[in-house]
Amino acid sequence: MMVRKVWLKAMLKIINPVLNNLSQETLKLNLPVQGEPERVKFSYLEAFARTLNGIAPWLELNSKSADLSDSERSVLQKYAKLARKALSKAVDPASADHMVFADQIRQPLVDTAFLAQAIIRAPHELWYKLESETKEMLIKSLKNSRKIKPYYCNWLLFSAMVEITLAFMGEEYDTVRIDYALREHQSWYLGDGVYGDGPEFHFDYYNSFVIQPMLLDIVDVMKDKDSEIAALEKDIVKRAQRYGEILEKMIAPDGTFPALGRSITYRFGVFQLLTQLALKEKLPYSLKPAQIRTALTAVIQRVMAADTLFDQNGWLTIGLYGKQPDLGEPYINTGSLYLINEVFLALGLANDSNFWSNPERQWSSQKIWNGENVAADHAL
Repeated sequence: MMVRKVWLKAMLKIINPVLNNLSQETLKLNLPVQGEPERVKFSYLEAFARTLNGIAPWLELNSKSADLSDSERSVLQKYAKLARKALSKAVDPASADHMVFADQIRQPLVDTAFLAQAIIRAPHELWYKLESETKEMLIKSLKNSRKIKPYYCNWLLFSAMVEITLAFMGEEYDTVRIDYALREHQSWYLGDGVYGDGPEFHFDYYNSFVIQPMLLDIVDVMKDKDSEIAALEKDIVKRAQRYGEILEKMIAPDGTFPALGRSITYRFGVFQLLTQLALKEKLPYSLKPAQIRTALTAVIQRVMAADTLFDQNGWLTIGLYGKQPDLGEPYINTGSLYLINEVFLALGLANDSNFWSNPERQWSSQKIWNGENVAADHAL
């Protein structure tokens, strides 16, 4: 599977500095932090949680009898162990790389939620296989983030994600935080598969960075515990599928995509929802798995081709196509950039899945700009 090897090579190049340094307690020593000085102490959790979140479904294959090559299985076993070791260092107060999960500045809530979501995405590898002491420290870390009041926007989902993870762990959890986040987002739905980021519409990719992926995962965990949440699933999935169609049409024939809105330096993390729908085998009928694989491969190869994507030590630089620091908002630092890993969710599908095994297919913009007669796009 040559295409899968392209994805794996890209992913490993991105994640290696984070996991290797954290497992050796040298992340704070070696991560080149840029951005607002008062946010430096949060950059380490940002880098780790966002890395783990994107690779979690791939790690979870280590607990399954999935169709993988011998070489990939060997690499997977190595990284699953490395991820658990890194996680233990992140939550251990005695570690040189112990991370901040609560602060007067609210950023730790964001990445505690991304860490929690990683656990939901890889329960066997990132929860059941942890040492009991690490589990206790992890639970304490998650609960510490409750001290932070979320902003009235997509941040409500961060609090909800922490609570549903505690529910999964068998801990007491706050149903109000979960219900409030879900209900507010239903009221913020604007139509045609798009939610507002709070009461207002922002033309950016936060429907894919945060909103719809977290809605899907929250409902997945809670639908067996709460019938009212279960009743929301149909609409949440339908809206996600429509936004997946929109994201697919954003991919130009050459693998580029519009540099719209804030946090564009998360690069191909823009396509988290699309690859998550593929992972969950919930793509809309209009999108075929191999079509998404082919399109996202073009995106990955385009972004990875930039000469200045990494610094001399292998860390990501701020930018979209290489080093473009002016594309970074004040809250963007080196750790933030690792949301790029969200595109790799589909590596949680085995080789014999339709996503990886079916022949290449052109994606929408290729078909249209090659002159093919295709069906018109329609709103939901």
